[in-house]
Amino acid sequence: MSDQTPKLKKLTVQRRDELPMAPGQTANARRLSGVSKENTEVKDLWFGKVFTGPGEVSDPHHHGEAETGGYIFKGNGFIRFGERYEEIVYMQEGDFVYVPPFVPHIEGNLSHTEELIWMTTRNPDNIVVNLKDQDVADIDIKYID
Repeated sequence: MSDQTPKLKKLTVQRRDELPMAPGQTANARRLSGVSKENTEVKDLWFGKVFTGPGEVSDPHHHGEAETGGYIFKGNGFIRFGERYEEIVYMQEGDFVYVPPFVPHIEGNLSHTEELIWMTTRNPDNIVVNLKDQDVADIDIKYID
């Protein structure tokens, strides 16, 4: 057993009005870094807020090797995935979602009047790979208003 005390990292608070934009962005999925390597001593973790405006739908993207956990903090949303993004899951305030690594998807807000806010965490980092020229099926989406 070693007598050396490990060097402790600094406990910090990131104030809501001082959160930086996350390095990885996708159209209509604006990400702010809450706990990240940009504003803390964290390693292999990103935790932030994602905002999707009323009626907005993100561009297709995936998160590379990152495993993603999401929590619907406010609002109602959906994620499209699968071949031509034809599969869809609906989520409401209080729901959690897991998005595995490398799964292409599209996120959207089910409301045309209220903002959608996600709390999202990823490891090892906020990896964002935006996908161009995707064949996206025209499907019916169950908007709430």
